[in-house]
Amino acid sequence: MIDRILIYNSGGGIGDALQILPFINALKNKFKNANFFYLCAHENHFNSNLKDFNCHINTLDLNIKYFGFRWWHLLILKKKVKEKNIKKFDLIIDLQSKFRNSLILKMIPHKYFLSPCLNFKFSKPNLNLKKVSKMNINMLQAVNILLNTDCKLEDYDLSNIEDKFTAESKKLLPKSNYIGFSITQGNVYRKKEWPLKNIVDLCNMFKQSNKTPVFFIEKKNIDLKNKIQKLIPYSLFPEHESNLSSPALVTCLGKRLDFAITIDNGVMHMLSLARIPMISLFGPTDSKKFAPEYEKSIILDSKEIHNTNDISAITVEDVLQAAKQFVSF
Repeated sequence: MIDRILIYNSGGGIGDALQILPFINALKNKFKNANFFYLCAHENHFNSNLKDFNCHINTLDLNIKYFGFRWWHLLILKKKVKEKNIKKFDLIIDLQSKFRNSLILKMIPHKYFLSPCLNFKFSKPNLNLKKVSKMNINMLQAVNILLNTDCKLEDYDLSNIEDKFTAESKKLLPKSNYIGFSITQGNVYRKKEWPLKNIVDLCNMFKQSNKTPVFFIEKKNIDLKNKIQKLIPYSLFPEHESNLSSPALVTCLGKRLDFAITIDNGVMHMLSLARIPMISLFGPTDSKKFAPEYEKSIILDSKEIHNTNDISAITVEDVLQAAKQFVSF
């Protein structure tokens, strides 16, 4: 009987959380009566920024900052578990593969422990399974082997989002022929922004086919919004026209688009939940690990196309050729 499940996600970004939703959905559907807990090195976005997705997963609060990333956590974890009266978990799922993090996490009382560390040899009991980039598929395969079950990945159900976000998206984008753009990166340590000049060129070409560009720019980035609006005066910025502010609104707005063009960022994952046609541009990051995977998701990776980590090597023509699969122009 699996009653208590703990999921550890060391990634700190909103995209890192959204990416595992199909995996969480699969577990929740299989273990309907289980209590799910979430432990992260930073914060539980499902109970903060992503609360409007109504994932309903509890936070395991150990009051240890950057959990798993400091060796001295080994010295205090046992005391913290006792102070917090943490009960034994039936299953702990480690979604990362750093030995240090896994070793510390494994100190939390459990029956089964699942980790891709050392090709799943660190699991309890250890598994004869190779770690691969597609995390959701790999981890669900491991769960099925470990527990002798048949979980299947499940897309996020948009009906879990409150109707007010759907209604707002229709109000903000009431017509058709919209093409979405997301060009801002969340992680400042990796250069993965595509040149703005390329965006302008694309928009001017799409305009000839009566396509309206829709930019997903946070309200705090007003300078960037004003710059783009000056260069592309016929563009729309729906988030700046709404009193609502939520990643769930971005997902609902995505359903109003013909397709979207985005770099590897959190908005990419928000839009992917809507399963819309999308072109994702990758440079320094791993497209095999982070790219959305569904039928109408096209990946343009500079490493594969132009043998470089520089995302700016992806040309306007590269994107146009991919876009022809979604629209005529």
